[in-house]
Amino acid sequence: MEQVINYINSHKDSYIEELKNFLRIPSISTLAEHRKDMFTAAEFVLEKLRSAGMENVRIIETKGHPLVYGDWLNAPGKPTVLVYGHYDVQPVDPINLWDSAPFEPTIRDGKIYARGATDDKGQMYMHIKSVEAFMKTKGTLPLNVKFLIEGEEEIGSGNLEVFVNTNRDMLKCDAVLISDTSLYGPGIPTLTYGLRGMCYMEVEVTGPNRDLHSGTFGGGVDNPINVLAEMISKLKDSSGKIKIPGFYNDVIKLTKKERDNFKRLPFSEKQYAKALGLKELKGEKGYTTLERVWARPTLDCNGIFGGFTGEGAKTVLPSKATAKISMRLVPNQDPKKISKIFKSYISKIAPNTVKLNKTDLHGAYPIATSLDDKATVSASKALSKVFGKKTVFMREGGSIPIVVVFAKKLKAAPVLMGMGLNTENLHSPNEHFNLNHFHLGIQSSAYFLEEYSL
Repeated sequence: MEQVINYINSHKDSYIEELKNFLRIPSISTLAEHRKDMFTAAEFVLEKLRSAGMENVRIIETKGHPLVYGDWLNAPGKPTVLVYGHYDVQPVDPINLWDSAPFEPTIRDGKIYARGATDDKGQMYMHIKSVEAFMKTKGTLPLNVKFLIEGEEEIGSGNLEVFVNTNRDMLKCDAVLISDTSLYGPGIPTLTYGLRGMCYMEVEVTGPNRDLHSGTFGGGVDNPINVLAEMISKLKDSSGKIKIPGFYNDVIKLTKKERDNFKRLPFSEKQYAKALGLKELKGEKGYTTLERVWARPTLDCNGIFGGFTGEGAKTVLPSKATAKISMRLVPNQDPKKISKIFKSYISKIAPNTVKLNKTDLHGAYPIATSLDDKATVSASKALSKVFGKKTVFMREGGSIPIVVVFAKKLKAAPVLMGMGLNTENLHSPNEHFNLNHFHLGIQSSAYFLEEYSL
């Protein structure tokens, strides 16, 4: 490995220049005017995979933006790792809040500023450079590697899911290596081993057949806004427990090992609250803040609207009121089952004075990888070697649906080895990536390939 690491260290500056060229491509997947840029970005990845020594490299067109595939399968008897990432980025609005042009990479204080720097061009590019280091120094890899890089992650990965479902043999692997998550903190080697799922609902309450004058009709009919507010208040109790019957039936409890791991992480509730401008925190009783946001299910109203919301006054009883309600789910909970029991409960607590309409908006399955899985153990060892510290394990409160697709359809363990930071303004103006983490990420990727091959 010394030869490989020396190669990585000696090419540090050239890697940054290459990354700059990648970041200059405005590959915004959601805007039609950037369709040509999407192909330019795909071709950039294609050429870099070829120059890194990958074989069977090609662009695969979809109904949307293209996929890029490449592999090296010359290590019989060794595991196969599928490296996943994405070359598409978010829009840059509001442009006036950027301190430098979003597609002209700028380095300040050891960080590279550009749209896509941390999400996900910089993180994905680390793995291309790690396999290149092996091929340039040894002419071989310690195991088999496949790359699948998409251009639609920021718009839902719809075409990728179809591709995975119809190309399982082509993508067959033992582990999926993904760097699109974060470190727990600067310089802290981190593996994310769990993601929450989601059940997202819309509830519409309809009262009278039209908006009514609140003086003429007030007191004679039920107000849909009042009704909806009362219904929402009945979804949770004062201890933060969700009151839907059967909601917790399938929840897998945190193990002592997991809870102990969380306790060892540096975390201050006071600082956490202060950063959010809060006097105190609130959540489900019996759990720490990290446990609540990473490993416990939640229910929240994400939006509520109805009646008059403009400037000034309009005394009206609205005909309708609507709420959007999301439930974050933890491993073993099924979004379809949760949707069913949510609809049943919300129907029971709705009074006869209104009509109710319930709509499924979105669902995603949760996932958690065993801390004893070979790929997870190998990644933990690799990170510790590079960072010189013990690897920490965390869960992520959000959802990455494609990770679950890989795990279920390919029966492969996901390794979420992110090098970003949640403070790096992903999806916001002045997105950036710590270049030291970028460099450590290339080394960590190389060590992972070596460790997992043993």
